[in-house]
Amino acid sequence: MSIGIKGPLSVRRALGVLLAFGAINAFAGGYYGLSGAKGVPLEWLDGSPFASYFIPSLILLIVVGGSFVTAAVAVFACLRCARPAALAAAVIVTGWLATQVAIIGYVSWMQPTTAVAAFAIFVLAWMLPSPRRTSALPG
Repeated sequence: MSIGIKGPLSVRRALGVLLAFGAINAFAGGYYGLSGAKGVPLEWLDGSPFASYFIPSLILLIVVGGSFVTAAVAVFACLRCARPAALAAAVIVTGWLATQVAIIGYVSWMQPTTAVAAFAIFVLAWMLPSPRRTSALPG
């Protein structure tokens, strides 16, 4: 009985690297926001449910960063949950980005770059074998 699934090695490597980079970026952004987000105008939050960057930064750190690191580990370890975990991470970061743009608008080159990365993660994750279609391989 196999606990993992294999996909094309180049797809796994590219997907794992994108997910790991996304995790690092989300953790760094979350930490920066929790540290006070120096240089980021509080006026951007006018009209939003947030008085500071604390809650959004916590969400970025835990939810977005956590989904990325979980998916990266699953992809690099060839776990059966790699595909759904990576797809979930792509959906989560897309939701984060859409919410961010709805609240503060377009303010950084990182927003479209993140959207492109989320799309690439989705495409690469889709290329992994589905756990339902994979039978247990000997050894």
